[in-house]
Amino acid sequence: MSEVKKKLAVIVPGMGYHKDKPLLYYAAKLAAAKGYERVWVEFHDLPMFDKKNPALIQKAGEMTTEQTEEQLAALDFDKYENVLFIGKSIGTATMAKYIADHGITAKQVWYTPVEQTASFGTRDAVAFIGDADPCSDVPSLIKTMEGMGISVHSYPDCNHSLECEDVDRNLEILRDVMQKTESYISLEGK
Repeated sequence: MSEVKKKLAVIVPGMGYHKDKPLLYYAAKLAAAKGYERVWVEFHDLPMFDKKNPALIQKAGEMTTEQTEEQLAALDFDKYENVLFIGKSIGTATMAKYIADHGITAKQVWYTPVEQTASFGTRDAVAFIGDADPCSDVPSLIKTMEGMGISVHSYPDCNHSLECEDVDRNLEILRDVMQKTESYISLEGK
């Protein structure tokens, strides 16, 4: 009898974009369907995001990093053959930093990453961003991510939730994002 390969998915939210929101909810379901155990990080008491206030962004980043460290402290990543992190917004930067700081080999799914996400030397990731995302300099961030070898999927006229004004289009975008996410998750040992 062959040993079952252990897999772990860590889901890291954004500010106000929690595990019950569509991108994270369905991505977690996909991970479970692929045999991943799931662990959710949850943030609390964060300041409101203000792109024009670097001190506030820094404070939020420090808080999400601290809360992630606390919540994942008991995990033994070495017992998993495959580790996957799925994050949204500030959660993408937090998880990329966590992975780099701890030397974890992990695949990463970045939903609407913030600019700081690209500063941790990540190579194995897929990113999804709306070109009308007010939280980042989208053209610059896309160029940076593509330069890192990260597969980037951009959605016209979509905001920081990967949504636009048209509900039917939002559902099509969500389906597209989940299909691409599933394809990425399915690439074992990439």
